[in-house]
Amino acid sequence: MSRVSTVFISPSLRCEALAGMKLVGRILRRSGAFFIRRAIGSDKLYWAVLSEYVKTIVRRGFAPMEFYVEGLRSRTLKSLTPKLGMMNMVLEPFFKGEVFDITLVPISLSYDRVLEESLLAHELLGAPKPKESTTGLLKATKVLQEDYGSMFVNFGRPLSVRDLCQDKINRCQYNLIPRDLPQKPTAEAQACVSWLAHLVVRIQEEGSVISPWSLMASLLLQAPTAVLTEEGLPWHRLTEKTLWLRRLALDFGARLNWPGGVPDSNVMQSNLVLHRSVAQRKTGRVYLVREDEPARKHLISPEEDAHRTAAAVLMMASYRNQCLHIFVRPAMLATAIHITKSGQKDELSTFFCFLQDIFSNEFIFIPGRSSQDFEEACFLLKKSGAVHISQEEVTVLDAGLEVLSFLQALLQPFIESYQVVFRYLCENGPHSFSEKQIIPALRDWTTKLILSGELHTYEALSSDTQKNVLSALRRLEIVTKSRASEQNEFGVNREAVKRIGDILSGKIPPQSLHPTPLARL
Repeated sequence: MSRVSTVFISPSLRCEALAGMKLVGRILRRSGAFFIRRAIGSDKLYWAVLSEYVKTIVRRGFAPMEFYVEGLRSRTLKSLTPKLGMMNMVLEPFFKGEVFDITLVPISLSYDRVLEESLLAHELLGAPKPKESTTGLLKATKVLQEDYGSMFVNFGRPLSVRDLCQDKINRCQYNLIPRDLPQKPTAEAQACVSWLAHLVVRIQEEGSVISPWSLMASLLLQAPTAVLTEEGLPWHRLTEKTLWLRRLALDFGARLNWPGGVPDSNVMQSNLVLHRSVAQRKTGRVYLVREDEPARKHLISPEEDAHRTAAAVLMMASYRNQCLHIFVRPAMLATAIHITKSGQKDELSTFFCFLQDIFSNEFIFIPGRSSQDFEEACFLLKKSGAVHISQEEVTVLDAGLEVLSFLQALLQPFIESYQVVFRYLCENGPHSFSEKQIIPALRDWTTKLILSGELHTYEALSSDTQKNVLSALRRLEIVTKSRASEQNEFGVNREAVKRIGDILSGKIPPQSLHPTPLARL
């Protein structure tokens, strides 16, 4: 067949949650939308009908189809690991030779301010998600009257699946089985689909527009002692650092929404006013805004007070997360330099790959591109004047200490949050657990660490981060599902968890990573 189908792929939204809304659901259905159950489980009939419906749309190609490759909404405003179910359905007609080609068009959506910033932060702290309704939407008209800044939609370059998969999959295998019979995707096909899905999300990240507030939030979070107390961060200091960070972001290839012809101080002030629910300026200093306290303060427990502070930090962190994809690769190299205390490229590359393995559920890395990511990180640090790169060594320059310090601090909350989970699993966690049991237990234990002054990273309370740690450990086969369990219980290899924590903290030299793959720790 010579037909070419077009598929538009967007970042995560939650349209499926609108299916039950009387008016909104009907409008979306009549506009061509179809809704998918969040959890299909073992319902093979539902999966077969849905798969055939999607493949029919692709085969006929009478209209383009749009879906959200991440599958879920992002509560943290950073990219999520792509879900592969829909992508498998879309690509199968090409693998079977039923269409000549499929064109994927990545779409990036960028927001200055998010409508649900407070709600998302509280969901990360365990608050239940409110159910959508048409009545609730009408009651929210007052909220919609507020200023939320600009929204940017970017259509990325179209991707030809035929060209991209030319050397990645052998389609001849599909000729051995009649096309009308269902086939389980081969390991080769699944790897190809995963690679394409991650590539699409990376292109979406590259097409996103970064606001000045995202840079300001990154800097404010690196001064928690000041912005969470009456001390505050001096405005002139924030202005100076933000302009420095703007230059660094542009060097790293960021697309910034920084208006030209307007004084820089005015741009920053307008962004601070736009985000007055998150931060405010008083007497020349900037503070994080916490929710209004009840009139009777003695009713607030220390745990509740810690969660109020955590909600403010997580709201700020969500805006920082919008620019993380710009800095994460050089930040991982800066972290490798800091932890290993080494300048040897092979040792730094090994530790860089170790960090990628650990954080593959936290950030988007295209499978099989670790060496290219490492070289990109080296190039960007060299371009910024932070390091000198030779064939075998990476040498830190005095002029680059500020860059390296910022990048290390950018990744530090994630490292500390992961270490908290590792420590809990090794010291306090049960030998077997379910995710529903361990997340509340982790939250309570982390809160105690914060109240005792032993931990200062409020981001460690984020349920998304905690789930990402557990997902990473399952992927590395360090946390494994108990075969005898009927309630999705998992067992922990505490020795392997401790070893990863020791490597991440620099207690074990990176040379030890060479003979032992992470999955066999």
